[in-house]
Amino acid sequence: MRSRRGIRRAALALTLATASALAVTGCAAGAPRTAQHSAAGSSATPEPTKTVDPATAYVNARLANMTLRQKVASLLMLHQPGTDGAALRGFVDRYGVGGMILMGDNVPGSPAALAAQNAAMTASDPQLPPLVAIDEEGGDVTRLPWDTLPGADVLKAQPPAATQAAFSQRAALLKQAGVTVNFGTIADTTADPGSFIYDRVLGTTPAAAADRVAASVTGERGQVFSTLKHFPGHGETEADSHTSIPTTGVSVADWRARDAPPFGAGIAAGTELVMFGHLVYSAVDAAPASLSAPWHRILSDTLGFHGVTITDDMRMLQDSGLPQYANAEENAVQALAAGNTMLLYVLPADPAAAGLDPDALIDAVVAAVGSGRIPAAQIDADARKLLELRHALATKE
Repeated sequence: MRSRRGIRRAALALTLATASALAVTGCAAGAPRTAQHSAAGSSATPEPTKTVDPATAYVNARLANMTLRQKVASLLMLHQPGTDGAALRGFVDRYGVGGMILMGDNVPGSPAALAAQNAAMTASDPQLPPLVAIDEEGGDVTRLPWDTLPGADVLKAQPPAATQAAFSQRAALLKQAGVTVNFGTIADTTADPGSFIYDRVLGTTPAAAADRVAASVTGERGQVFSTLKHFPGHGETEADSHTSIPTTGVSVADWRARDAPPFGAGIAAGTELVMFGHLVYSAVDAAPASLSAPWHRILSDTLGFHGVTITDDMRMLQDSGLPQYANAEENAVQALAAGNTMLLYVLPADPAAAGLDPDALIDAVVAAVGSGRIPAAQIDADARKLLELRHALATKE
């Protein structure tokens, strides 16, 4: 314990120090806080250094250096037949597309050959490889001859754990082959054997389909990017969207009860992509969902999905034979204006033979931005989403 004299000395010292500080403060009245600290002889607390995530910095820099035309081109996923990786790489570089879809005519005889082909196709820009997608559902839709795992026709009668196991093993096959996106999860549901999609659905009731859709996404996680298709659901009609525009008058309430649950479950499980179908739900919009802004708002606002959206093959609109969808360039503009992140085109070796020209598609979208039909900020946001997804491939361990 201190003596009384020590206490008095300490008190006197404190009084003098306080008076001195007040005098200095008074001289600096009205000065900024940093000036007051300087006059008092104390240093200001430095602000914490802001760290920028390297992936974000990369995407910011890449986006800032892209022209509008390059941004628009990056929103296309195309197909070119063949198994020559170098030729496919030339096709990617020719148009600057953000992705390629593999069909049966792109699949060589072995997993090793496909891996080498995909490695060659994506070698131009290791930090930003194009997405490499495939429809590998199993069962009726199987592109890889060596994929003998069960598909929905079998899995719908088994517990959800069987779906998770099958999709996990299938995703491993795809990853080994250099495929990065699987258009493999059917989130449609129907109990109607007359529907063309019936053999491909993972469940014949909303609850059964939801359980297996979530299981498929969980199984693919960390190996390939998952995709739910065909939003808002193919199960309400028997018609085939490859040759027509299936149309239903089902109410929004019935859609929520019957068709939405599997999509909601897959979104909750973490799917990275949702594919929009060329399907008309007239209670929401007279336009197909792939060209419908209201359906894109429902997906984001009601189901909470904010990832990458992609159309089903855009050529299917033309193949419907309906005159309002005969113009490929106009379809592209409408699809992006509606809210799709990416447009899918399955092209033949000569795109002109299908009445398509990738350059003309890009030109039409660039012109639509110039005229104000599509906001430039929307193109930037879409391009950013895809840059992030593609760059994530380069930074995966």
